[in-house]
Amino acid sequence: MQTKLSIRPLTKLHKPLLVKWLSDPEVLQFYEGRDKPFNINIVESEFYTNEPFLSRRIIYFHKAPIGYVQYYPINKTTSNLTALVGKCAYGMDQFIGEADYRNKGIGTVLVKKIAKFLMEEQDAHKVILDPQVENERAVACYEKAGFKRVKKLLDHEFHEGKYRDCWLMECKKINEDGSAK
Repeated sequence: MQTKLSIRPLTKLHKPLLVKWLSDPEVLQFYEGRDKPFNINIVESEFYTNEPFLSRRIIYFHKAPIGYVQYYPINKTTSNLTALVGKCAYGMDQFIGEADYRNKGIGTVLVKKIAKFLMEEQDAHKVILDPQVENERAVACYEKAGFKRVKKLLDHEFHEGKYRDCWLMECKKINEDGSAK
């Protein structure tokens, strides 16, 4: 399945796809919130701004665009988790936008692929995720991809009108001798 999966840069041609995906209540349930469906103006202001630390990509399965991923170095500009994760860490956020591609193991392959890329090509010592505790499907996916729950972040994310607990999850780079960097 990994050879069928590719990640390509976000372009202006992807705007209608982002509007479609970010209007889907199933995507919004844990990404941005069902009380905040996106339109073209919101997509443009949220996804098409110049943020030098943020890499935005579209996920393709075969030749079909199916979702979105973004990754970024963890620092004071990009995250409030700097003190918890230390240096040389990257964060990532993603979703499968096309309903026909959900629950097929693609998310696990994607998360592994991006984590491996960040560790090998960006020299990240760890990659972190912070899914909501209630998002059991995502937590299970990330655990299958090699991420471990590190800490419960209480009231970490304001989502659909209230603060939600999240898991800080990480995948560490492993040295050839088996030790973590």
